[in-house]
Amino acid sequence: MPGLVCPGQVFLGGAGLRLRGAWAYLYHAQNMNLQLSDLQYAVDVAMGRQPGSLLLKNARLVNVFTLEIQHTHILLAGRLVAAVGPEYAQAPAAAVVDLEGRWVAPGLIDGHVHLESSLVSPAEYARGVVPRGVTGVVTDPHEIANVAGAAGIEWLMEASEGLPLEVWITVPSSVPSTPLETSGAVLGLAEIERLLAHPRVVGVAELMSFPAILAADVTELGKVLLAERSRKSPEGHAPTLVGPALQGYLASGIASDHESTTLEEGRAKLEAGCFLMVREGSTTRNLEALAPLLRPEHGERIGLVTDDRLPSDLLREGGVDFLVRKAIGLGVDPAYAIRAGSWNVARHYSLLRRGAIAPGFQADLVVLDDLHSFRAQAVYQRGRRVAHQGQLEVPLPRAEASRAVSHTVRLPDPGPQDLRIPASTGKVRVIRAIPHQVLTAEEHLEPTVRDGEVVADPSRDLAKLVCFERHGKNGRIGKGLVTAFGLQKGALACTVGHDHHNLMAVGVSDADIVTAARRLWALGGGMVAVADGQVLAELALPIAGLITDEPLEAVDARLQALEAAAKTLGVTLPDPYMVLSFLGLAVIPELRLTDHGLVDVRQGAVVGLFVE
Repeated sequence: MPGLVCPGQVFLGGAGLRLRGAWAYLYHAQNMNLQLSDLQYAVDVAMGRQPGSLLLKNARLVNVFTLEIQHTHILLAGRLVAAVGPEYAQAPAAAVVDLEGRWVAPGLIDGHVHLESSLVSPAEYARGVVPRGVTGVVTDPHEIANVAGAAGIEWLMEASEGLPLEVWITVPSSVPSTPLETSGAVLGLAEIERLLAHPRVVGVAELMSFPAILAADVTELGKVLLAERSRKSPEGHAPTLVGPALQGYLASGIASDHESTTLEEGRAKLEAGCFLMVREGSTTRNLEALAPLLRPEHGERIGLVTDDRLPSDLLREGGVDFLVRKAIGLGVDPAYAIRAGSWNVARHYSLLRRGAIAPGFQADLVVLDDLHSFRAQAVYQRGRRVAHQGQLEVPLPRAEASRAVSHTVRLPDPGPQDLRIPASTGKVRVIRAIPHQVLTAEEHLEPTVRDGEVVADPSRDLAKLVCFERHGKNGRIGKGLVTAFGLQKGALACTVGHDHHNLMAVGVSDADIVTAARRLWALGGGMVAVADGQVLAELALPIAGLITDEPLEAVDARLQALEAAAKTLGVTLPDPYMVLSFLGLAVIPELRLTDHGLVDVRQGAVVGLFVE
């Protein structure tokens, strides 16, 4: 039954009947279609009445319950762990592997990631992380949802079926993330409620418009209730919030946050009862600042997440395994670091039979040659070996792009005249990009004016920033200025523009910005570098303007070419395309640009370029 919203009240009809259905779905999904025969087999193997499917002898088990290392043996019964203990050294099994004292840890679970931000298909993402010991992820598909709505989410679900990586979904709550941008679709309460019934959905994704939550907006609070009435988790997004603002945000019932960037902010959220997600993405590198909080006394209240990771980082560093490895290197107890990347995440999302190696749990486990480096020698998922010595051993399905996620770049033919910024009096608001952070700063500077127009000025590191509405809705173009790129000539552009995913461009030449936009239109989306009217490097992302089906290595090579081209244009900012993609994110302070114009995030309002 669809939910109806009226001023001041939320109606969610048929709660009792719906609840039974949600629990039925939950049981079906989280027990992997288990039959009574599966449970009988596991019990019989543990009791010695049947031989197991696999005996892993002489293991050093990382026990995430006690944070101890146990010298023991692990007996599997198909997809389940049947028994763990010294008494199983000689247990009968169809296959026996002597681990010779290697460590065994539960398969890792990334607690919050946007798979689309890897720029590759879910299958390619799995190929990148599964051999490293990641056997599950909780993804928020709000990138593709902001382009293609529910159809985009359904495509991602289909594309992630049958992988040696379990992909759980949190239903995007922020499509669009604010009313200050134009997205390709809108997900309302009725659509969120429908999607919550899907068996792989474990929550409502990060409620990004924290000003709306703090204003007690009925629609935003209704999303929290929808999650709770489905017995699923309402997820948070509370950058820089402390004090009364944090209290008000969590008073709504929101359960988690992954936006902490300082030790003080993270501690405040822990003290307020928040499930603290420690993040280390490609741009958002927060683990080192928050590592002192990764302590056993914080129990199940901390999880590890990547949020956004580019192919280069997946190939060179890994996924959430990199966070475990880095945390250990920063002095965190290895068993607790592993627990934060497995059991704690499973507990937070109520993922039954996941996140630990114990009787009755799904047999997702990682064999390690060395505990501190967390380098996977072998990876088992659902009781079968799926990777060995860094290589995947099982075939991956290929998902074709559906009509809903194809040909999604729809621009009116832009020209340089559309990018003019008429001069006025006074200083202008300028966005300052911050390396390795998703935060921005607002500066007030004297503009450079030529022929009655505000123009880019490479000598002052001032570039023009443009946001083209690319969903074919209204053709709006937002214009502003940005500093800290170092750009001296040409333009960079991409159709990855969080979270509305309009076309974002930065340049010191209006003609080159237009050339870049037109090239992305022809490619169906992607990233491009342009100078003097010529394309220097490009990456096509034809699936929703966000994803390609090319291999990780090929995408990485194209990204390196784009980075190299950006450097020839004078760019000094690390990860310039990732940074550019976040300059339109109107839910993280301070100043952003959408197709509506400059957005003061703290005010939750569009503001003029000129300071009054």
